[in-house]
Amino acid sequence: MNHRPKKIKTGGLGAANRQPFFWKKFANCPATASKFAHRSMTARIKILSALVFLTPAMLFAAGEIYRPAAVTPPEPPREFRGAWITEVATNPDWPSKPGLPADQQKAELVALLDRAVQLKLNAVILQVRPACDAMYPSPIEPWSAYLTGKMGQPPQPFYDPLAFAVAEAHKRGLELHAWFNPFRALMAENKFPAALNHVSKTRPEFIRRYGAQVWLDPGEPAAREYVLRVVMDVVERYDVDGVQFDDYFYPYPEKDAAGRLLNFPDDASWQKYGPRSGLARDDWRRANINSFVLQVSQSVKAAKPWVKFGVSPFGIWRPGFPKTVAGLDAYANLYADSRLWFASGWLDYFAPQLYWPVDAPQQSFPALLNWWSAQNGKGRNLWPGLNAADVGAKWKPEEIARQIEITRARPGVGGAIFYHLRNLGENPALAGMIRALFAESALVPASPWLAVTPPEKPQLIVTANNRSGVSLRWEDSGGGPARLWILQFQTDRAWTTEILPADQTTWTFENTLPEVISVRAVDRVGNLSLPAALVLTEAAPPVRTGQR
Repeated sequence: MNHRPKKIKTGGLGAANRQPFFWKKFANCPATASKFAHRSMTARIKILSALVFLTPAMLFAAGEIYRPAAVTPPEPPREFRGAWITEVATNPDWPSKPGLPADQQKAELVALLDRAVQLKLNAVILQVRPACDAMYPSPIEPWSAYLTGKMGQPPQPFYDPLAFAVAEAHKRGLELHAWFNPFRALMAENKFPAALNHVSKTRPEFIRRYGAQVWLDPGEPAAREYVLRVVMDVVERYDVDGVQFDDYFYPYPEKDAAGRLLNFPDDASWQKYGPRSGLARDDWRRANINSFVLQVSQSVKAAKPWVKFGVSPFGIWRPGFPKTVAGLDAYANLYADSRLWFASGWLDYFAPQLYWPVDAPQQSFPALLNWWSAQNGKGRNLWPGLNAADVGAKWKPEEIARQIEITRARPGVGGAIFYHLRNLGENPALAGMIRALFAESALVPASPWLAVTPPEKPQLIVTANNRSGVSLRWEDSGGGPARLWILQFQTDRAWTTEILPADQTTWTFENTLPEVISVRAVDRVGNLSLPAALVLTEAAPPVRTGQR
């Protein structure tokens, strides 16, 4: 029998090994040689396994790489960057036309939200109730025909568009505000027949026909209660970040065939409620709207104190305010005393529609913005509406750029809202200008009057990875869920800021070790926690700088 020793394979440790120098000692004793070889292989496997698992811990243990430190990172930039998503417009944002299949509706909405993120916007204002109809399953009003092609008909296959929109917006770190048209009952063109459960059928005593328009009478207390119930149904059932009304309270003036102004036909409600108010008829109409706005504000705060309430009125309060301004008198014609609402602090944000150019002689953008800013005695958010829809047809993109620069230079103005989102994407020059102006992400300005106490400092955990870097994981400290996270890190003494959605709680640095790492929580009203911060220790190993 040939007792020549065999080569031993080590599996994952490599090919056959060379004979050790002491192999000849056991050459004539095969059993002993085999036993020794087995033990040698086992020992080598254990040693290598220990190195594989222990080396990262030895090199990158959190206690050796980073240590907690009292570091104050730079404050993240803040600017409201919103855009309206219209359902009813000459060029609607969403859906692109009524009656699309549910999957196509969803795809269109996701594309709009992705566009908002690409442009570094941080909020969208979604039209959910154009004319006493609903873009969501409502127990009060019928499905909108602008969604499905027929009033009262749900989308097919069925889904909840508002719940979907809220979830997709929050997934991307965007705020979503629900936009209501409070008193418009039917659109003037009336392209779609009213459903049997539309308010014009169920509560005809609320309805007033004014020229081509169909309106709820704000002078009827029950009509105001009806609208409030619709708004609060959305606030209570959906995780919206804000509620917004636009400029439609009493209708815009219309004329008869002879060119004479029509009077709003509210004789019935005036006779029932007007004389007992002790007010002139115009003042009584304004009082109806004032009491409604205040009641909505109080009701929203009672249900969910963190939900912001805003109004986007016509941009001119009254002609002559400021002196150079001329145009429609919203105070006298729409019975909207928006200055009162803003100055009294009833609103969390105010977005006057300043849809005129910078150099307009009678509706100067900066003149109107400065006047509105001076009315802000309670220090609320002022975010003017900008008319992006006219870029290309009337204006160059540079007009919007000038307006943004003016808002940034004016103290007390914290951002702007674009009318409307689709225009920002379909005009390449405008989109490029927005990207240049919004090169860095920004937080929505805080509303500290809604909540004073900041969130708890998060818990930050650093672990090693196998690529000469570190992985982060963080979580809230039990003080309530965060709305967003602010991740900041310093490399070569330069700070980088990332604004992350609430469900993203990890981050990996590959082939790099930042000098400082900080995570802060952001609550629903924009308050920031103290930073959970770590600094790189001197014992940390040098690594090759690379991309995360």
